[in-house]
Amino acid sequence: MAKPDKSAAQADPWLKLRRLTPARIALGRAGTSLPTAAQLDFQFAHAQARDAVHLAFDHAALRERLKQKGHDSLVLHSAAADRNVYLQRPDLGRRLNAESAQRLHEYAAAHVGGVDVVFVIADGLSALAVHRHALPFLERLDEQASQDGWSRAPVVLVEQARVAIGDEIGEILGARMVVMLIGERPGLSSPDSLGLYFTYAPRVGLTDAYRNCISNVRLEGLSYGLAAHKLLYLMREACRRQLSGVKLKDEADVPMLNMNDTEPTPGNFLTAF
Repeated sequence: MAKPDKSAAQADPWLKLRRLTPARIALGRAGTSLPTAAQLDFQFAHAQARDAVHLAFDHAALRERLKQKGHDSLVLHSAAADRNVYLQRPDLGRRLNAESAQRLHEYAAAHVGGVDVVFVIADGLSALAVHRHALPFLERLDEQASQDGWSRAPVVLVEQARVAIGDEIGEILGARMVVMLIGERPGLSSPDSLGLYFTYAPRVGLTDAYRNCISNVRLEGLSYGLAAHKLLYLMREACRRQLSGVKLKDEADVPMLNMNDTEPTPGNFLTAF
């Protein structure tokens, strides 16, 4: 009886799937442990996530870039005095500190009449996401929203902020809508994921049920163009129906790229084969 060839390599049935996802599958093993390479990769990803959480928000550089693109801006701060307080007291990240609230009230008093929308950019749990993706996303949004003619407040940059702080900002400025661009909690394969939170008729005290969320906006996730398309659908429908949150579903047609054209056309990704 012929002996089996122990030198023959065994095909890994998971390899094809592993190439399609950043998830940690089919890592192999060394005895009862992970292989050294997989363990080192995990530790590196964990360090990236921790660094993203603690990275300081460079609002000065972002404000300069906004100015170059023709956007006015305001810089505010939450009631969380520093990063340690922010991480331990989420409630303080949801409200402006006294000085920032006063400044915003003074601005609103000098610009009576309210606006259609205010965009708020906040560090959240990943300033890295904001540094990389906030401005490119706004550029794509501007391209698609040029026909809507909405009046805008200056872009508001907020340090040590949580999502709900946008409701206070929108209420003070008398905005019909507020859009929060905020760094999401880093994952072990996504330290730079940007989240978009949209609220119609913002006011202090609203719960998450009144907001719509579009998450994972980054180069390896949801593209700027598709995220802008989804957000604009929600904003237009919110203006028409005067609501947002759980009562407003994302039913936007997904833009599909025609193989014979360079322009996206509406379609359903489930049937685009």
